[in-house]
Amino acid sequence: MKYAKIKNCDVANGPGVRVSLFVSGCNHHCKNCFNREAWDFGYGNDFTEQQEQEIIDDLKPDYITGLSLLGGEPFEKENQKGLVPLVKKVKEAYPDKKIWCYTGFTFDKQILGKMIEEEHTETTKEMLENIDYIVDGKFVEELKDPNLRFRGSSNQRIIDVKKSLSQKEVVLWNDQN
Repeated sequence: MKYAKIKNCDVANGPGVRVSLFVSGCNHHCKNCFNREAWDFGYGNDFTEQQEQEIIDDLKPDYITGLSLLGGEPFEKENQKGLVPLVKKVKEAYPDKKIWCYTGFTFDKQILGKMIEEEHTETTKEMLENIDYIVDGKFVEELKDPNLRFRGSSNQRIIDVKKSLSQKEVVLWNDQN
């Protein structure tokens, strides 16, 4: 897996101060994407154990509230394989720090429906077991709203993954307006 950028002090992509990993590779190609260069799966640098450890170390301070995964597209198959070991290690080291993931795929129809039910992807299940919140849906320029918290367009939802999986229906983040 390649990555475009690691931000060790990010306040835009989830609540609080976060560490953010921007992976490379995305097939959605949303109109006016903010990170167009990360569409290319070959863009950036190799994600190695060194970067993984850097993220683990950057998460250590108490003022860091969690990890955000962005892209590119974290739920592309190639990226899931690289991210599962990271999210498992983060949850093991910091069980109270929340992991957010931004994806252009829809949680219920594409991730749960297609990736898990149809493709029976164990990697996707492992990703979901370690992610607390998903911001789902493609960015839609015509629905862009700068007043929305932690998302770019009004079609995107902030989903509480744990509650959604246990209740077998989409449960939105309780702080969503």
